[in-house]
Amino acid sequence: MASRKPARNPKFGFQQTRGDNPKTVHPSIFKQARKSGQLNLSGRSLTKVPDEVWRINIDVPEESKTVSLDNTDDRWWEQTDLTKLILASNWLTELSEDIKELSALSVLDIHDNRLESLPQAIRSLSNLVKLDVSRNRLKEFPSCISRCHSLVSLHIEHNELMHIGPEIGDLRKLEELDISNNQLTNLPPEIGYLTKVSRLNVSNNKLQSLPPELGCMDGLRFFDATHNQISVLPSDFGNLMHLEQLYLRHNKLQYLPLLSKCQNLKELHLGNNQLKELTAEHLNHLETLSVLDIRDNKVSVIPDEIVVLTGLQRLDLTNNDLTGLPYAMGTMTALKAVVLDGNPMKSIRRDIIMRGTTEIKKYLVSRMENTDIPVSNKGVHSGQGESGIIGGSGQGVNAHDICQSKALDYSNKKTSDVSDDVWTVAQKGEITSVNLSKNAFTDIPPGMICLSEWLKELNMGMNRITVLNPDIGLYIKLTMLDLRNNQLTSLPNEMYSLFQLRELYISYNRFTSMPSVVYQLKKLENLFADTNKITQIDADGFKGLPMLATLDLQNNNIDQVPPELGNCTQIMSLQLNGNAFRNPRPAILAKGTLALLEYLRSRIVS
Repeated sequence: MASRKPARNPKFGFQQTRGDNPKTVHPSIFKQARKSGQLNLSGRSLTKVPDEVWRINIDVPEESKTVSLDNTDDRWWEQTDLTKLILASNWLTELSEDIKELSALSVLDIHDNRLESLPQAIRSLSNLVKLDVSRNRLKEFPSCISRCHSLVSLHIEHNELMHIGPEIGDLRKLEELDISNNQLTNLPPEIGYLTKVSRLNVSNNKLQSLPPELGCMDGLRFFDATHNQISVLPSDFGNLMHLEQLYLRHNKLQYLPLLSKCQNLKELHLGNNQLKELTAEHLNHLETLSVLDIRDNKVSVIPDEIVVLTGLQRLDLTNNDLTGLPYAMGTMTALKAVVLDGNPMKSIRRDIIMRGTTEIKKYLVSRMENTDIPVSNKGVHSGQGESGIIGGSGQGVNAHDICQSKALDYSNKKTSDVSDDVWTVAQKGEITSVNLSKNAFTDIPPGMICLSEWLKELNMGMNRITVLNPDIGLYIKLTMLDLRNNQLTSLPNEMYSLFQLRELYISYNRFTSMPSVVYQLKKLENLFADTNKITQIDADGFKGLPMLATLDLQNNNIDQVPPELGNCTQIMSLQLNGNAFRNPRPAILAKGTLALLEYLRSRIVS
């Protein structure tokens, strides 16, 4: 009888043999580390660091024990000391005291593990410059870290720290310190000794106060204490003369001290507090500000001295108790974005607020006394009689007003043409703003070309334009272009020459994709493209717009939001509601731009 053949095993070749260890590190990785001085064992589900790691520069490699000394291809003894060790994203619960054998180590990254303590041997790592122990389970600040006197960068965020002792003050070379997302209720006064720290993040803790000694941190440029319970900011904060960015959102501040010496402060974020006023004296010390965020407070008045902030570009006043704004704000030429939602405004109509910053500023200027408005010396008189009305019956404009305000408002006249005498007066007055909205134009009026030397703002919204004339590229000084409510499906490539363009409105058109020329407008700050038929988001394109602060893509046909959009950290206001995508969920969108961008970054596959 013929012998039976053994049954085939379909899993043959894929089964783990008894001698295999899924957590073993291949010898070739250690071999490469001896040459480069860097060892990366991240994301390997390690529960214990292999002993070979600690003795990588001591023991003879197993594969080299039988190698002849004549073999010049593998001189294991001519190795490089390990200087960089990455053990991130594993399941480590402890590190061996044998780490002291890695005396040349300068970078140690052990973030995203399960460590509850650090070995005391870390104090012997005299060359350690960068330590990342974030996203672990540390409940106490490891005292051994304070002996690493060469440390420049320390990340210990996302742990369970409840206290930091005075030993933190021994890290005199530290330049970056992140202790955010812990359970801290106070900071030690000794933190003031860290005079070289330029970035300090203490956000998302339970801090009720800040030590006055923070005012001694002369090198501080960035400070974030968002999401704490701070009710008083020490007056010593005003001594931080190099401070550039100050984040104090989501606290319990009722009063802001005078930041008298903060001469380099560019961004001040005070949203979601209990502030009732921002005085003229405050503003007189903040002349360098470009971003001021006081949203969700109880401020009822903005002082006239707001105009001393000549570099202010973005002002967020959302959800306060404001009933009006100083008319002089209309003259703030650098101001490009004002957000007023959620205020009981009485002196500014809702429809004006809805039109955006440019219209708000124009309205404020129009409300100023004539004596306060600079008047051009070049008076232009019409040949149409004493009244100075030009432009034809029923559609006339006042020549004197055009020259005085440097603006031509030819809106809502139900016309498709502008008479030559209007352009003649406009040219003589060297006007910088033209409003042709709410008419029947199908193209840019040919006569307007005479203004290309001066024109900065052009409103062609609510017309019948289906194709934008390439001549738009000739208006190289444009800073604002409004094309909303037309029938556009594309923009001409000639727009690339609009190097100064900061605001672009293309809402309520028929775009199915973002015009590629938009990504060439490097100074663009505000882009409104809502209510179109756009299907995709080009994250790389928006990443290439370094000044972009507002991006509105609401009510389109976007079915997917790329996680890479989270890398566009320059965006302060991102609107994506009313699209077809399911992720991010509405609950994520409701948390605001910062939370949305952080969520998107967390979805990036490394």
